[in-house]
Amino acid sequence: MILKGKTAVITGSNSGIGLGVAIELARAGADIVLNSFTDRPEDHALAARIGAEHGITARYIAADMADGAACRALVERAGGCDILVNNAGIQHVAPIDEFPVAQWDRIIAINLSSAFHTTAAALPGMRARGWGRIVNIASAHGLTASPYKSAYIAAKHGVVGLSKTTALETAGQGITCNAICPGYVLTPLVEAQIPDQMKVHNMDRDTVIREVMLTRQPSRQFATVEQIGGTTVYLCSPAADQVTGTTISVDGGWTAL
Repeated sequence: MILKGKTAVITGSNSGIGLGVAIELARAGADIVLNSFTDRPEDHALAARIGAEHGITARYIAADMADGAACRALVERAGGCDILVNNAGIQHVAPIDEFPVAQWDRIIAINLSSAFHTTAAALPGMRARGWGRIVNIASAHGLTASPYKSAYIAAKHGVVGLSKTTALETAGQGITCNAICPGYVLTPLVEAQIPDQMKVHNMDRDTVIREVMLTRQPSRQFATVEQIGGTTVYLCSPAADQVTGTTISVDGGWTAL
């Protein structure tokens, strides 16, 4: 229970990577605050279930990460924020000259600006306590690029840069900031795409995963949400006290190419 007594706020965490990270932090003893833009009974029930399973305090706070004021209010409503995990993100695919302006603005707001707002809100408390961990979930696309994903790639590159700047501004204060750069992760959203890809390419499940979905991931295996969560726990542990301002790739070798 290396994180007992710490409170972690994880944005975009009622499913997928964010939920996986939250569960691993809870397993390590941290109290957690789940977040998404919805405010449904099942969101609060999810938090209650995680709290009961791991013997920690877990809450759900709804906040729209496209709204800077709401991002800052999330941190304030959490009370204390020892660990901040900026995970919220969306995607849209289109050529640059056809990219909808509204989609560009929303992706930049949710994928990048939200991390700025939550970090700005969390830092004063971390400084006052002399301890803090900021983990930004970037992407392999924060270190490389693909066509038709201009907003997502610009935002994720920005997250990497923001992480480095935050680390420099907090060096020596007991606070670290790092970015995790996953490749393709097996989430419910990705899982739901597999049957359609099987039909389009007339391939079985294993072949479509290996030859279509994971062509840029040399391991030809998905990363898991548990692996991203475990990497987050490491960055919050004493073993990572001097790990700051860097990226950790969990991408099956993607960025080694």
